[in-house]
Amino acid sequence: MSDESSDTDRSMDRTSPVVAVVDAQSPGNVGTIARAMKNFGFEDLLLVDPPELDPDGEAYGFAGHAREDVLPNAEEITFDHLAENYHTIGCTAVTNEDDHSHMRFPYSTPAGLAERLPTVEAPTALVFGRERVGLTNEELARIDEICSIPANAEYPVLNLGQAATITLYELRSLTLEETQLPDLERVRAPESTIDRLYDQWAALLEEINHPEEKRDKTMRMLRRVYGRADLTEREANTLLGLIRRATERPAED
Repeated sequence: MSDESSDTDRSMDRTSPVVAVVDAQSPGNVGTIARAMKNFGFEDLLLVDPPELDPDGEAYGFAGHAREDVLPNAEEITFDHLAENYHTIGCTAVTNEDDHSHMRFPYSTPAGLAERLPTVEAPTALVFGRERVGLTNEELARIDEICSIPANAEYPVLNLGQAATITLYELRSLTLEETQLPDLERVRAPESTIDRLYDQWAALLEEINHPEEKRDKTMRMLRRVYGRADLTEREANTLLGLIRRATERPAED
């Protein structure tokens, strides 16, 4: 790790949030968070009072490809430096959900942050606390806002690595222009192709001697089913071929 002053200016210039982990006890959790950062496009990791991160130990073992850049480039800083130089967002499972405990209110969900953070004109840090107790009330009092993951009210507490992974996933739009899963709009088949499909179905109903008085009702049902399915052109053409083949099957002896 670098010392507190070496890369601070560089990280301040970034528009995507940095990730800060306060007093993690397990090197493995630090490695897991670094891996999640790599998955979702986050680059800068800040560590407050970290455990020893042995290149041959748990942290690097859990980090995956993040062992090559995110983890070795992590910067060790103090909590004072974090609070004084960043717009801080404390991630906690407990919000109290009212204004009686001002240190934990108001709060956002990760999805809500994804929509709002692009308007924050300040270097931003997502702050994760300890495995057992998270961030203390004293630390939360110095943090600018709170983020909490919606979860089962009977057991809302998440593992540190899980909480960071979920949060960074929800915020991936801030760091990634594209992912391995293309976000493409579904392209509906042309109406002329869909109409041919209905014509082919009508021919099939006639071919199999479907009761004539039931054909209109059957066709209405098929139109509702295919309307909900929103068929692509390839899907419609495949169905056309199957129904045509059934319609044109050789007559049985």
